[in-house]
Formats: sequence, C-alpha cells, structure tokens
Amino acid sequence: MRRALARLLLVLALPAVLVTVWWVTSEGSTNVYWPPLRTILRTFPEVWTGERLRTDLLPSVLRLAAGYAAAAVVGVVLGTVVGTHRRVRAVCEPVLEFLRAVPPPVLVPVVMLFAGIGDTMKVVVIASGCVWPVLLNTAEGVRAVDPVTAETARSYGITGMPRLRHVVLPSASPQILTGLRQALSLGIILMVISEMFAASSGLGFTIVQFQRGFALPDMWTGILVLGLLGFVLSLLFQAVERRVLGWYHGLRASSRRSP
Repeated sequence: MRRALARLLLVLALPAVLVTVWWVTSEGSTNVYWPPLRTILRTFPEVWTGERLRTDLLPSVLRLAAGYAAAAVVGVVLGTVVGTHRRVRAVCEPVLEFLRAVPPPVLVPVVMLFAGIGDTMKVVVIASGCVWPVLLNTAEGVRAVDPVTAETARSYGITGMPRLRHVVLPSASPQILTGLRQALSLGIILMVISEMFAASSGLGFTIVQFQRGFALPDMWTGILVLGLLGFVLSLLFQAVERRVLGWYHGLRASSRRSP
C-alpha cells in the first residue's frame, strides 16, 4: 500500500509543480495569446461538453486506434520476417532506411491524392508513421534472440511456427513493446496533423478552428484535452506492458537480487 501511494505521489508530483508554475506565471496576464490558466480552466467545461466529446474527441480516438492497430500488425509481421531472414534484411534495409527518413507529415498531400480527404487518409497517415518504430524494433529484437536459446530449441526439433511463437516472439517482446510505445506518441502527433488537412471533425480540426476564430482560451482547452488523452493512453499502455512483460520484469528483479 505504501509503495503504491509513493508511486502515485511520484507520478503526480511533476504535473502538480508544472501546473502551479503555469498558474502563477500566467496569473494577471493581459496577453491575448497567453491567457491565465484560471480563464482556461473556467472555459474548459463550457467548451468540452458531451456533444463535443462525441463529435470531436471520439472520431480522433477511433482514427488513432485504427492506424495504430494497422501499424502494429504490419510492423510486427514485417519486422519478424526482416529480422529472421538475413537475405531479406540485406535487400530491404536500404529501402527501409530511406522510407523511415521521410517525415510522415510530408506524405499527407500525397496520401490525399490516393485516399481522398476522409477518414481513410487520416488512418493511412497515422499507420505510415507508426509502422517504422514497430518494424525496426521488432527486427532488432528478433535478431537479438539468445543464440543458446535458439540452438536449444533447434536441438529439440522446435521449428517453424512453434519456434516463432514460443521462442522468437517472447524473446523479442521487450523490443516490440518499446517500438509500440514509441509509435503511440508518434501516432498522437500524426492524428492531430492529419486532422488539420481538409477535416470536419477531430481534435486537430477543432484546435485550428478555435485558433482561426481567435477563441484562444478555447484553443488552449483543446491542447489540454490532447495532453490528457496522451496521458491516459500512456497509463493504459503501461498497464498492458506490465501484464505482457510480467515474466521479463520478474526475471530482471530476481537477477538484481541474486548475488
């Protein structure tokens, strides 16, 4: 109980300090672009009603979920193939490095030409950016499988899908989860950017509309919603990660305790 309470205090300490600093430094501000935090918080419940959450926040979350899920599946599958087969890696590595170096926001106008301006375009933009951290981390994790473990599995006749399922993927799972964590933060950024182009709903669209209408306190409330969304998704990801990698964290803890 005490450990959980101490952990909660550590999680909340820095946000509390930052909010306090923001409140103090912005109090009494007359700058139209930098309204007091008190004004932003008073405006928040007026702007983010249940209807606006349904029409703007929910579509953004659904687009993010679709693009992120597609990137996770494609990244893990292709990363496993690239990491397992040396010849495939030698052929694909230059192309992968080239594509990874292209910033995903630059692809938005190109994707619009092929996918239109609807939800498909936004999902494709999110997936095209999120896939690279997952793919590259998966490939590195598969390549780093312990040779002794791999050889032991081979000596027992564990090959094909059983080897992939029981040896390769569990050994690479810490790297895969690292790629998925990186992809999550990148996906939130791409979600907002994609919604700033020819959109009629979503967090990015709403924030831009507030900015164009000089409703700056409303714009700041949208930024707060975006930050809260990232925080909640991070907590959910940590919960999933602790469950999936429970064996890994337990192994590391036991290795630290051993003399």
